[in-house]
Amino acid sequence: MQVYYDRDADLNHLRGKKVAVLGYGSQGHAHALNLKDSGIEVGVGLRKGSTSWPKAERAGLKVMDTAEAAKWGDIVMVLLPDELQGEAYEKEIKPGLKDGNYLAFGHGFNIHFKKVVPPKGVNVFMVAPKGPGHLVRSEFEKGRGVPCLLAVHQDPSGDTTKVGLAYASALGGARAAVIETTFKDETETDLFGEQSVLCGGLCELIEAGYETLVAAGYPPEMAYFECCHEVKLIVDLIYEGGLANMRYSISNTAEYGDLTRGKKVIGPEVRQAMKKILSDIQSGKFADEWIGECKAGQPHFKELRKEAANHPIEQVGAKLRSMMPWLAQNRLVDKSRN
Repeated sequence: MQVYYDRDADLNHLRGKKVAVLGYGSQGHAHALNLKDSGIEVGVGLRKGSTSWPKAERAGLKVMDTAEAAKWGDIVMVLLPDELQGEAYEKEIKPGLKDGNYLAFGHGFNIHFKKVVPPKGVNVFMVAPKGPGHLVRSEFEKGRGVPCLLAVHQDPSGDTTKVGLAYASALGGARAAVIETTFKDETETDLFGEQSVLCGGLCELIEAGYETLVAAGYPPEMAYFECCHEVKLIVDLIYEGGLANMRYSISNTAEYGDLTRGKKVIGPEVRQAMKKILSDIQSGKFADEWIGECKAGQPHFKELRKEAANHPIEQVGAKLRSMMPWLAQNRLVDKSRN
């Protein structure tokens, strides 16, 4: 495994190049602002009428419509939602690309599943921060960085790895580590982690624990604290030093319960379900399902989102968080800015 740091990167590979960041969501705003603060010429591409347009302008960024930005940039970083990239590429991005340009992505989904097929004369790379965009920005501002994955799909110019590494360094990623990988490995592991552990698995586990305690007659507030609020406290310990670090910090009673009961919750059926989820990702079944859902107007997705928002844990959590006003200070997610 090849790992790079700031000492291995040369920002001169970005000097004299214009970087167009398409999108200004969680990742888009972080990429654009970090690049700008690193002294790189950057512009943001958005659709006309986007609510993000004034946010980007208030941040002091040059803003253009998507097609104009794609034509303007020597490096075009595509940070639009996965489900929109295919159509946007054909209609707005591809017409502006020239041989020798660099087409970049923050996630390998559309390249790996061939929803986007770039011309052979265009360099294609990926810089994928291993964290939400709001964290990419906040860590950069603290003088730190979020580790990034770097992959090259096409390299007609012969310097795409150097350009991608410079890009990752300008994001702050090389302050931590930039790990070389492939579009395939990044895409499949990322989707699996989101679905089975980080988002799907964790959220379902939190809700199941909450529901179990409430159904047994315990106060919803206690259930929220035990099964949701304290997750951050545990994850911070894991983030700092791994599972062993967390187990060192908790009580012996908690550690014994962890080691003897954890496998009863996450047993053979869960592991088999994880294998099936991974198989659906590897085969492209999930990608086709998601793109098909979006083409149909996202009816099932919208229903699931509404159902999740109405779960009792959200109402209880909102009430309890209002009693802790410090949680709203220095928020990572501020919808008025990003």
